[in-house]
Amino acid sequence: MSINQATYTVVEGGSITAPKGFTSAGLHCGLKKTTRNDLGVILCEVPATAAAVYTTNVFQAAPLKVTRESLADGTLQAVIVNSGNANACTGEQGEKDTYEMRAAAAKALGVSEQNVAVASTGVIGELLKMDCVRSGIAGLPEKLDGGAAGAEEFSQAILTTDLVKKECCVEVLVGGEKVTIAGAAKGSGMIHPNMATMLGFMTTDALIDGEDLQSLLRTATNTTFNMITVDGDTSTNDMLVTMASGLAGNEKLTRLHADWDAFAAAFTHVCQHLAKAIARDGEGATKLIEVQISGAVHDEAAGAIAKTVVGSSLVKSAIFGADANWGRIIAAVGRAGVPVSPEKVDISLGGIGVLRQSRPVAFDEEQALHYLQKTDTVVITVVLSDGEGKATAWGCDLTYDYVRINAAYRT
Repeated sequence: MSINQATYTVVEGGSITAPKGFTSAGLHCGLKKTTRNDLGVILCEVPATAAAVYTTNVFQAAPLKVTRESLADGTLQAVIVNSGNANACTGEQGEKDTYEMRAAAAKALGVSEQNVAVASTGVIGELLKMDCVRSGIAGLPEKLDGGAAGAEEFSQAILTTDLVKKECCVEVLVGGEKVTIAGAAKGSGMIHPNMATMLGFMTTDALIDGEDLQSLLRTATNTTFNMITVDGDTSTNDMLVTMASGLAGNEKLTRLHADWDAFAAAFTHVCQHLAKAIARDGEGATKLIEVQISGAVHDEAAGAIAKTVVGSSLVKSAIFGADANWGRIIAAVGRAGVPVSPEKVDISLGGIGVLRQSRPVAFDEEQALHYLQKTDTVVITVVLSDGEGKATAWGCDLTYDYVRINAAYRT
């Protein structure tokens, strides 16, 4: 869907605790070799309407199974999350440890076990250090905070190779009542989702129908989180969870509500902001790449082309080297597996036309070099002239540091 920013307001400095009813916390319990936070929690003061989307990877980590069970009735009250260990491909013991995490969090927070979701991120194939997890969970309640401090500690707790935290918060009027939507996410490598982000958490104080919340989440992620790629790899742990406390005082939101489109636009903005932040913070990245496709036979075709271009290692390498090599772009367009008229393609780099009707045009190489070197967001525009389909995808350049980071990720 298109996003109409006139319908909502971005809250500078807002966080996942900005919506009414939410507190959060984070701390270091010993799962990471560093002293960075590695355990966090989001708590709602009431059982919240909830929805989630998950990785499409066949090998799914134990926390996804447990979270699906917790969400069976469409409500959650807390999310417990650890970083530093994915608890993936850990067999029966990994599942037992996840259930123990859920039970321990429920007891410490005073909520129903069934209302606790579990998320993990980090190294695959290693068992959790449960002594660290137990002691960490026991220490979380006293650190719960509904302001900036709790949000900061939580945001730091979910990071792995990320260099920066990812947060967003907006406000929108629903029936004259102020409704707040916020989110926090982590993701830097192993980013090529077909569901959501690596780990993402959204909160809102809207009163909203559960089925419509789930539908909105899927729709929003299709045009945001599902349109980013860093390295073409889909994680075993990808999960996006949203909770709605219903404490804003608005009449219940459904698709038929007069302010549904405004709420959906605000919700999608949070998703898009977080998705772009993940792409910008790709491991070793120096630039965000935005690929805009128009004129495709339909939106799905445009999406496939956009993700193929932004995910091309050759395109990503060219952007890192500030090389206006449009040949790599058109080659990616042609291998996306969707219909394209090969004689009608236009390509521009930041407004600098480099291809018209699939023929090279003279352009100022120095101008293109300056653009690619100096901008932190490189925009690639491709016009196909085959129909009305359009889509935008985001990624990052491919640098020497990506190899360095991933060559020694486990050790």
